[in-house]
Amino acid sequence: MSQPYAIPRPLVRLNQWTILLSVILTWTTGHAWILAIPLVANLLGVICNFNLIIRFGKLFLKKTPSAYIPADAQQQKFNSSIASSCLAGGFIAFLLHWQIVGYVFTVMVAIASAVAIAGFCIGCFLYFQVKQWQYRRTLKKAL
Repeated sequence: MSQPYAIPRPLVRLNQWTILLSVILTWTTGHAWILAIPLVANLLGVICNFNLIIRFGKLFLKKTPSAYIPADAQQQKFNSSIASSCLAGGFIAFLLHWQIVGYVFTVMVAIASAVAIAGFCIGCFLYFQVKQWQYRRTLKKAL
């Protein structure tokens, strides 16, 4: 039986830091295009399984990827889809000069990234709740 695909935790953290720093840079400089960096990388990760930030970070790993604490790729894909939605919402809102909407979207993704860096993954919690709901739904159908 094959082992599920995992992403080394330092690469996940690199992605989280990139999201957080790009949001902060966008707020401080007023340049919405900065959000395009993590947006494109995470969208490619969701759609094509090729996150540019993670691929770039892999070049700097000192040990083999399997030597690091693993993060589940499916959960990361779920998290990236949420982050991409918020980043896209913020990016589009800032381009349309809807500053309040842009800040709402980017504050959400910044808080989620900061909390994940601190150790609690909000996206992982949501992923678990969705899986629990799906499981309970299948139980009800089986009865």
